[in-house]
Amino acid sequence: MLINLLPDFFAALESADPVAAYHRYFETQRALLGAYWHNYVIEPTGPHFQEVVRETVRADRADLRAMLERTDVVALARQAEAACTELFEIDSTIDVVLMVGVGAANAGELVVNGRGLAFVCLEHFTSIANPTTRGLGLDPELIPMWLAHEIAHGVRYTSPASRAELRRVIGAANGFYSYWDTGRHASLREHLVNEGLAVQASRLVSPGHAPWEYYGFLRRQYARIRELESVLSRVVTDDLDRAGLGLRLRWLSGGMSDEARTVQRHVLPERAGYWLGARMVEDAIAEKGIAWALRADAQELLHFADAAARTA
Repeated sequence: MLINLLPDFFAALESADPVAAYHRYFETQRALLGAYWHNYVIEPTGPHFQEVVRETVRADRADLRAMLERTDVVALARQAEAACTELFEIDSTIDVVLMVGVGAANAGELVVNGRGLAFVCLEHFTSIANPTTRGLGLDPELIPMWLAHEIAHGVRYTSPASRAELRRVIGAANGFYSYWDTGRHASLREHLVNEGLAVQASRLVSPGHAPWEYYGFLRRQYARIRELESVLSRVVTDDLDRAGLGLRLRWLSGGMSDEARTVQRHVLPERAGYWLGARMVEDAIAEKGIAWALRADAQELLHFADAAARTA
């Protein structure tokens, strides 16, 4: 189901008291927006929360309004949703959410009470970088690519046929996804293949973009990670069976210090795990298809990579 929060957000901006109106909007959509804030921003309480809300309602939205006038974002989202439903053989409920965020993630995945959510924050897709909204200036044509990435996560987390470790972790949390708790309890191997599957899924749903865009990399970063692939593949090996939030942040998060990204005296490029994960799952996808791969246990996926390595 498509959930379009844009009218409610703009109504809050245009009210006599936008801050109070944003709080009413937040309370109305607390299940969804509370999960977004918890996983991608900060806890939605206290003075810092209030400060971010004030910045959000005061930001210059001219770029976003102009983009929405020339781009049918609802049609883009529906097309992506339909393509994913067919290609991924979706057998669970995954809502697609169009929203304006607070400058955090440009897109993301959630599970709330067992229901998958794939959201995209449109302030990042105006083609113009905007410091008042922290908008990245991405082209709106990338929206289907990013939604496919997040919907793929939703399949892995919520499909009744999924054998993924992350589905079990989320199930143990009563059907709620937490970036922080899954980071602590799921193995690094599972996190790598999870992101790799989403990268490969987005390629299939939205082909034709520059290779680095599927990873969220800049061109130079993409080239550097490819150069280091053999080193990265070697140094990650000892940690694949381990679980820990620090491991997830080291391999899959931006904004970490060089020290936090140092392994065996090698400073890892930011988010290098996306590249490794995509490489880990490509043989399984080629052999069994994306719908099967999204639901497979990580060891099942790596069986195909190991078999390909033995015959190379």
